[in-house]
Amino acid sequence: MLDAYRTWLESELALLGNASHHAYAFGQANMAKRAIEALDEALAKAAAAPRIAFVELPAKAIAADTGFYTAVFGWSLTAFGPTYACTMTGDVDHGLQGDAAEASNAPLAVIAVPDLEAAHDAVVKAGGTITKPIFAFPGGRRFHFTDPSGNELAAMKTEP
Repeated sequence: MLDAYRTWLESELALLGNASHHAYAFGQANMAKRAIEALDEALAKAAAAPRIAFVELPAKAIAADTGFYTAVFGWSLTAFGPTYACTMTGDVDHGLQGDAAEASNAPLAVIAVPDLEAAHDAVVKAGGTITKPIFAFPGGRRFHFTDPSGNELAAMKTEP
């Protein structure tokens, strides 16, 4: 929707540019330029903000669950050993954790952050509880925590 708004603003700006010798058109063109700049700034901020990038589900039978999600939703899951598989779309991905010792009790929302240590410190400072300290996994590092209501989440930083 925002892309459509930006495209409309650019088309209006192009039309106004053809009549820029008129004071009214000049004012309208300046307003359109400022609106495009503000929109670009807001979109850049939103893209840089931490967001849920991964949802991990506990899986009691990894092969059956992988087959289920492939059949129902068409997900292509990549296996990382016998107890873990996940989608790798680059958007909000989904993982299946088949190792009972590693699985959370409920679906685990994983938030992508630019600085894992800073996020860790912020969680502690804000009253959260670290439930799993920072650890490495294929593709990055993460830690688990609970918020003040007891919801378990994780923060991750992808690394090459």
